[in-house]
Amino acid sequence: QERWRLPATYHPDPGKPGRMNTRWGGFLDQVDRFDAQFFGISPREAELADPQQRLLLEVAYHAVEDAGLSLASLGGKRVGVYIGICSWDYSFLQLNSESRAAIDAYTNVGSSLCIAANRISYFFNLVGPSLSVDTACSSSLVATHLGCRSIWNGETELAFVGGVNLTLRPELTIGFSKASMLSPDGRCKCFDSRANGYVRGEGAG
Repeated sequence: QERWRLPATYHPDPGKPGRMNTRWGGFLDQVDRFDAQFFGISPREAELADPQQRLLLEVAYHAVEDAGLSLASLGGKRVGVYIGICSWDYSFLQLNSESRAAIDAYTNVGSSLCIAANRISYFFNLVGPSLSVDTACSSSLVATHLGCRSIWNGETELAFVGGVNLTLRPELTIGFSKASMLSPDGRCKCFDSRANGYVRGEGAG
């Protein structure tokens, strides 16, 4: 399905129902691209998996490479996975009355936030805590805290800590706009008297 994008001619009007006060955001390209076969996922399952789950698998694999580790060295080890994630835009596309005919055995798994962490644990054959954390803007920081604490307490030997966000639908952005949380000029001005909101962005780490 084609992902949501604001047209170049869009004129923000927060006063109107269903409109937002900004047309700005940090967007990733080609979030629909994914090598499902590499991760042992069938094409149908990959299609119904939230792109945030797919993106996390990719950056987790790169993290293992960057750390000089291998799949074999991690298999069966006490390794935890702690993922900050709080957006569920892809669920809007799959779990609505118009899409009921397309729902199958993979839909719920592809829409669940907890599976974002579980897919990493499954792919790397990890034995340890595997959980997704939703504390809104602090999700990734709290996930980092939990990952560090699990190592300090001897619960795990290693930990995957990550966060992800994709903006695939306009509804959440409209809600944030109605709450006056977004910057209409598309600029974040932290700790500045001119600060007028933040800018939503996409990414994973």
